[in-house]
Amino acid sequence: MATYCLTVARLQVALGHGARRLHVSAAYRAKANVAMSRYEPASFVNYKKLQTNVDIVQQRLNRPLTLSEKIVYGHLDDPHNQEIDRGRTYLRLRPDRVAMQDATAQMAMLQFISSGLPKVAVPSTIHCDHLIEAQTGGVKDLARAKEVNHEVYNFLASAGAKYGVGFWKPGSGIIHQIILENYAYPGVMLIGTDSHTPNGGGLGAICIGVGGADAVDVMAGIAWELKCPQVIGVKLTGSLSGWTSPKDVILKVAGILTVKGGTGAIVEYHGPGVDSISCTGMATICNMGAEIGATTSVFPYNHRMRTYLQKTGRGEIAALADEFSDILVADKDCQYDQLVEINLDELKPHINGPFTPDLAHPVSDVGKTAKEKGWPLEVKVGLIGSCTNSSYEDMGRAASVAKQALDKGLKCKAQFTVTPGSEQIRATIERDGYSKILEDVGGVVLANACGPCIGQWDRRDVKKGEKNTIVTSYNRNFTARNDANPATHAFVTSPEIVTALAIAGTLNFNPETDFLTAPNGEKFKLKPPTGDELPSRDFDPGQDTYQHPPSDGTGLKVDVNPQSNRLQLLEPFDKWSGNDLEDLRVLIKVKGKCTTDHISAAGPWLKFRGHLDNISNNMLIGAVNSENDAINKIKNHLTGEYGGVPDVARHYKANGVSWVAVGDDNYGEGSSREHAALEPRHLGARAIIVKSFARIHETNLKKQGLLPLTFSNPSDYDKILPDDTIAIRGLKDFAPGKPLTAVVKHSDGSEETLELNHSFNETQISWFKAGSALNRMKELQ
Repeated sequence: MATYCLTVARLQVALGHGARRLHVSAAYRAKANVAMSRYEPASFVNYKKLQTNVDIVQQRLNRPLTLSEKIVYGHLDDPHNQEIDRGRTYLRLRPDRVAMQDATAQMAMLQFISSGLPKVAVPSTIHCDHLIEAQTGGVKDLARAKEVNHEVYNFLASAGAKYGVGFWKPGSGIIHQIILENYAYPGVMLIGTDSHTPNGGGLGAICIGVGGADAVDVMAGIAWELKCPQVIGVKLTGSLSGWTSPKDVILKVAGILTVKGGTGAIVEYHGPGVDSISCTGMATICNMGAEIGATTSVFPYNHRMRTYLQKTGRGEIAALADEFSDILVADKDCQYDQLVEINLDELKPHINGPFTPDLAHPVSDVGKTAKEKGWPLEVKVGLIGSCTNSSYEDMGRAASVAKQALDKGLKCKAQFTVTPGSEQIRATIERDGYSKILEDVGGVVLANACGPCIGQWDRRDVKKGEKNTIVTSYNRNFTARNDANPATHAFVTSPEIVTALAIAGTLNFNPETDFLTAPNGEKFKLKPPTGDELPSRDFDPGQDTYQHPPSDGTGLKVDVNPQSNRLQLLEPFDKWSGNDLEDLRVLIKVKGKCTTDHISAAGPWLKFRGHLDNISNNMLIGAVNSENDAINKIKNHLTGEYGGVPDVARHYKANGVSWVAVGDDNYGEGSSREHAALEPRHLGARAIIVKSFARIHETNLKKQGLLPLTFSNPSDYDKILPDDTIAIRGLKDFAPGKPLTAVVKHSDGSEETLELNHSFNETQISWFKAGSALNRMKELQ
């Protein structure tokens, strides 16, 4: 019966109101009606409307369009009059759906509650995946999470019910896998409050990671703004084979483009090599596109996507996609702003790291490089799964490697963990025997959740500060991200390479050429991994973990205890005074890489994501202070004493002193977490001045009424001293494209004048003047 339930319900989810109606027999519907409530009916993109909008824009531009342009411009609020200039103009868009993971959904829903609106205007869902800590194994960890996070889960479930938002309960799986299985499809535009939302590009969708305030705009029915993306084309030729996997494509691309090479652009894959990659493999590539700063990534509609849609109960949608396939692929002779070419026949297995996901190495070279660099060769833990690599195919290929070792009497030398991406994947790999193989080789199956990938890992095999190596199939490997240990050298690679290295127990092992030794002394080489793209039988959906919102939630109540240390209702930020900003203290001048993990750490801090004041105690505690190369140690220029960054900021705020933070290149890369913008605003910041920003973080700062500014001359970063005060002038004439001025006052009495650039448009300037985007929304009601 599960197959019928999923088919009809998912068809309703995908097509929704106004889309072409498909006939479903009464008998077929009767078999499905038991589970109809699991999936909400939703107004997803109408292919006919998409086609109409694309035709309008194409006539105006009079040129071939990329796939990215077709889907993005197909969602324009006003396709007749919207100014379109890649990399320059701001587009007003109408996304089809919003998805929020539980850590970011708390603040997003608190902001939506503050808006005063009665119900969300577009289909929206909350996914409980971030608050489950990996300790002993899936069943016990999930039970503990439900107990520890009961208050937060109850808030999200009740808020969802009141405001019309679907609720995926803890244990359902990782947001991006749930979206791929249920909500993504070719041509849809979805925004999600997680930086790896682009995962849906593997199914031909434009899925973009945003902050919670952006999600609130869309849920409120307001047109959403996005700077018109440039388009980077990645042409794939040849085909994948042997040990080379889809993960190696994005590991290679990351090495080419670096962590900021995709900023402001959509990465569009095309070429004959695309057809050799499975749909879930394409999702892996798009998922990790976040690590190059890309707005999103996307693949063209093809037979692999059709098969995946059919296998996940959405064959009718595949039929519609076939009918409208011309708008789901790029036009011939379309132009890309940059072109990268990769021959898959020549691509070798890669492993990237440590400490940054763009430090790319062929697996054949990493052992030698590790010896030269002094990186620990012993692999302490191998971790497979996560939103990037937890498909049926991924688990099958990893199990095929593990089975070869077991057949020779070998188990993993390293600890080994397995994270299924969803309840459907967990149930299916358990039914088909993959879980048993992975457990027999030494693996521990964790909960269907993010777990160690985002720092939700109670790791106890090494002490903090102990130098060690882990290998994962995750997407991100910033310092201390996985286990809060800055000495952990984390490498990202494919699940099959992780499995091989966990068995070998060392980085200095190339499964393509090197031999393992069985307990009987026999030398043997692992054969290339194999695995079915999709299960031969239907997917097993597992337990029903979805809560559908009632048709009318106006009578429901959402309780937030004023004494709670997990949840806190929001107070509006103050409006701009109407004057230039004078005598701003430099709170901290950050040295080097500063990701959103440095600005607002995850791990144990996730529990406070719904309480702005409490989570602000982690603001910038991971950033390196240029004055002393110390972490979380800055000078309080009112007292002359040194203290933690949040403590000094609170002292400044209590004494009426506003401040700025100064940063380096690609400031705010990584997660979409808007707490990295909310916390500085809450603790008294007025501006963040850096060499360059990551896209999502820059927007998040604007949304909260802060000034994200960049040095017109990047070398001016060196002119800022820790004891300076800064005046920001020109705000009375604040206008798009017009630089602001910083007057830097040094402690010796001298002054320097610097030019500061910004990317504000008129709408965003109104956010600044109102104090935040949410304040501006209320002004317009």
